[in-house]
Amino acid sequence: MHTLPGKLVWVEHASADPAKASQFYEALFGWTDSPMEVAGEAYRVIMNAGAGIGGYRTAQEAEPAHWGIYLSVADVDTSFAMALVAGATPWMPPTDFPPAGRGASLVDPVGALVSIWRGANDDTPDAQVPPGHWVWHELHATDADKALAFYEQLFGLTHDATSSGHGAYYVLKDGDHRRGAIMQESGSDGSSFWLPYVLVTDVDATTAKAATLHADVRMPPTDIPGIGRFAMVRDPQGASFALFLPQHP
Repeated sequence: MHTLPGKLVWVEHASADPAKASQFYEALFGWTDSPMEVAGEAYRVIMNAGAGIGGYRTAQEAEPAHWGIYLSVADVDTSFAMALVAGATPWMPPTDFPPAGRGASLVDPVGALVSIWRGANDDTPDAQVPPGHWVWHELHATDADKALAFYEQLFGLTHDATSSGHGAYYVLKDGDHRRGAIMQESGSDGSSFWLPYVLVTDVDATTAKAATLHADVRMPPTDIPGIGRFAMVRDPQGASFALFLPQHP
């Protein structure tokens, strides 16, 4: 089995109404559902351009709507134990989800929910993705330096540091491959969260369409000099995500 440590391998929407979530994202991105049975229960797989890119599930009691990320590990049990030693708290212990793989979830030392995953098949090699796929993810952390130390240790990653309007922006790396980013969260609610980005062909048009579908635009379309254009959106149930179009594909 070939795994790529720290690679984003799945993104899952948790909400009180998965069917409502599916309707919103189908209207916005053209995503469709493919039913699948996982661990004996029905599951809705998100399909884009013929590939499964995530899923919808019903949130647990008192769990807010959100997009949850799954990062690849070679051994879920070993990584879960390492994470607890490094200051994380358990949320879901290592669990088999046949036939898909084995996973676990935890709350990292800065309070963000994250999942680790070992699929039944090899990880998909790094490659360009089509519009509608996840293209980036970043942790908005209440303590970016603390989060950086945790994720580098857990996945054996390194980082590059650049500057942003809120301080350092840490790009996590596995060799030459980028595995996401960590930045200081400046929001007023004082919580840490992972924000996934969807590749689009027109940030402005997609943002406007999201608004017509009753989403909340958290950050209007904005240019990142030398990088691209992005916007942040909260869907009608409260899950946040970003839209992105790179300056250089």
